[in-house]
Amino acid sequence: MFDFFKRKKNKQDSENFEIDTQMDDTTIEEVYDSENNYLTNYEDKSSTSDYIEGTENIDIETNLETSDRNNEEKTDDKGFFSKLKEGLAKTRNQFTSNLKNLFTRNVKIDDDLYDELEEILISADIGMTSTVEIVDELRDEIRKRSIKEVDEIYPVLKEIMTHKLDENNLDNDLNIKENELSVILVIGVNGVGKTTTIGKLASSLKKEGKSVMLAAADTFRAAAIDQLGEWANRANIEMIAHQEGSDPSAVIFDAIKSVRAKNVDVLICDTAGRLHNKKNLMKELEKINKTIDTHAKNSNRDNLLVLDAATGQNAVSQLREFKNVTDITGLILTKLDGTAKGGVIFPLQVELKVPVKYIGVGEGIDDLQKFNSENFVEAMF
Repeated sequence: MFDFFKRKKNKQDSENFEIDTQMDDTTIEEVYDSENNYLTNYEDKSSTSDYIEGTENIDIETNLETSDRNNEEKTDDKGFFSKLKEGLAKTRNQFTSNLKNLFTRNVKIDDDLYDELEEILISADIGMTSTVEIVDELRDEIRKRSIKEVDEIYPVLKEIMTHKLDENNLDNDLNIKENELSVILVIGVNGVGKTTTIGKLASSLKKEGKSVMLAAADTFRAAAIDQLGEWANRANIEMIAHQEGSDPSAVIFDAIKSVRAKNVDVLICDTAGRLHNKKNLMKELEKINKTIDTHAKNSNRDNLLVLDAATGQNAVSQLREFKNVTDITGLILTKLDGTAKGGVIFPLQVELKVPVKYIGVGEGIDDLQKFNSENFVEAMF
């Protein structure tokens, strides 16, 4: 499937690679000594014309207010906003229809209305804590603005929800600076779309003019190395890989050497995510971080956790678990195009205070985009 170039062990590599590995029975130097050959420096210059095609556009009638319909004209990337609206269709169909029913009925602004609103927000996976905060702020604003008509609440609710996301997402850019090495660790359990997300992120950064290299440090599964190699092939990006079962820190060490030698801007590292054995995961991430700290001093760092939006509150649980293991600087939320649980972005960002940096709303290589609070809430409504 791919051409991997075998390179014989270089004695100087293991001499220079001195890292405290007391956390593991097998040191990284022993990994080098025990393998006469390992897979590395994968590079394939095939055409990028075989990108995975995105999902087809679907016309969706949202019947929103005029200001909602005109939002697309205000958006810099109109094509992606259209995809975002389409992607959040399942979330919107359940969430907005319930809201409109609530606000268009001839009801009073009373405790019953607030109770029903709480039920609607919770059913959209916005979470109990976030829901209570939103409803409490809505009560205050209704009182301050002397709102008497129920239909006037709708735009105020949108405003509050946007603000809740904004205040916890003031800086959602990656820590990438000109003429400096940036290292991005991508973490996530199997099945959330982690490897695919890495391929899309690498392609996006390359289009921004950055030189990118991938490190296949999820050595637990051979399929992970092969899959990442496919994305490297599509994006015409070099990938560093060792054999299945190799020490992940050794892969990253070799990748750091390569990016230093070739003056690459961004190194993106795939990692294994095995929450069922947190002790081993913690040791593995500690070793990886020590490798980067030792051999890529002063590099700009990001630890990105990939979460599947379709899992709803399970995504919140995963973030809590990973935060106990390592520092998470940002989130990438995938599969928003196939779930009615898009509201889960609120507890992730509002309650756990971790910014969402990217969202995925399709299978195409261009369907991973930077998160924008205003566009997201507009698309939800």
